[in-house]
Amino acid sequence: MDQVPKVALLIETARGYGRQMLRGIVKYARLHGPWGFYVTPGDFEQAVPKMRQWGGTGIIARIATPPIADAILESKLPTIALDLTEEQLRPDHPLSQLSEVASDSASAARMAAAHLMQRGFRQFAFVGIAERVWSDRRETAFVQAIKTAGFDVTVYRSPRQAAARRWEREHPRLIRWLEGLPKPIGVMTCNDDRGREVLEACQSAGIRVPEELAVVGVDNDELICELADPPLSSVALNAEGVGYRAAQLLDRMMRRRWRKPRRLVAEPLHVVTRRSSDIISLDDAEVAMALRYIHDHAIDPIQVDNVVRHVDLSRRNLEIRFQDSVGRTMHQELQRVRLERAKQFLTETNIAIPEVAEAVGYRTASYFIQVFRASCGMTPAQYRRSLREGPSQTA
Repeated sequence: MDQVPKVALLIETARGYGRQMLRGIVKYARLHGPWGFYVTPGDFEQAVPKMRQWGGTGIIARIATPPIADAILESKLPTIALDLTEEQLRPDHPLSQLSEVASDSASAARMAAAHLMQRGFRQFAFVGIAERVWSDRRETAFVQAIKTAGFDVTVYRSPRQAAARRWEREHPRLIRWLEGLPKPIGVMTCNDDRGREVLEACQSAGIRVPEELAVVGVDNDELICELADPPLSSVALNAEGVGYRAAQLLDRMMRRRWRKPRRLVAEPLHVVTRRSSDIISLDDAEVAMALRYIHDHAIDPIQVDNVVRHVDLSRRNLEIRFQDSVGRTMHQELQRVRLERAKQFLTETNIAIPEVAEAVGYRTASYFIQVFRASCGMTPAQYRRSLREGPSQTA
């Protein structure tokens, strides 16, 4: 393709997920471009440019309304859609023939559920947004994960009418619902915006966070998470990586080197723990003390003996009670926490593998690599590389 590609990016820039995806697209374009871009700053409501007059050659878009769908289909340009609905994915729907980028909502929800259960919560709730396919998928997966573990979930039903969803009207409704929940309780919200709203309602209701109600969102929008009071824990998605892969796929489509519809997935990376869920909620005070010590000191070169000395119980007594309460041995929990932090280093930094090993409490890089491979099925270097290449599947 001789001309400079001109790509319309109909991606919400008001949210961290969209901005991170745009970073990945721009990174690809800088390496393989130049590209020209059409971007409409804003939220979910976007506008398709007049592609023929503008000279557009490709589109990456969240297709939120029928007019946008019609305009995209009419353009007949190579297009990658974001998070198509179940209806749009049906074989008889014209949008089903488009390539797609989707967040792995099910895995993100399972990660949030595991995060809350690992903190000892035994009561759970979910707060979503009406008529958002990714919210519905996260709700379904969270409820399933919690129920599989033997617990129940209370789900908040947001108003269907747009007027009732205005914050000044929904705020008191959400407060009443939160006040009626059993405490202590772990709550997942469908995204960080919703998490911030839940925290605001908790503050209005006088509900202590995280002592009575812990909250974890999705997207790890750092600005939104830090603006929340207290700061919001969140599941980080590999949005930048999937943005890079989407640009790579669109480039091949524009060059007519790829025709089959393909599905790219923004996989969850880890939970970024902030104050909103930074608590251990267990009835057994000594086990809670041991768990807190492991979480606070995992990056130090500690062993199980250090935990036992800190709690001042016999090792056998503490091991039995820890296994009963947490479902893992202290050694397994120590390794789990270290590996989660290692994944964060591998995701967010470019430091060498031996430095990662030392930063998360392993005495040697070789032992760290051995443990990582046994747990994750790949080496740390392969894991870091996979964040760019990522999982994908043909639609």
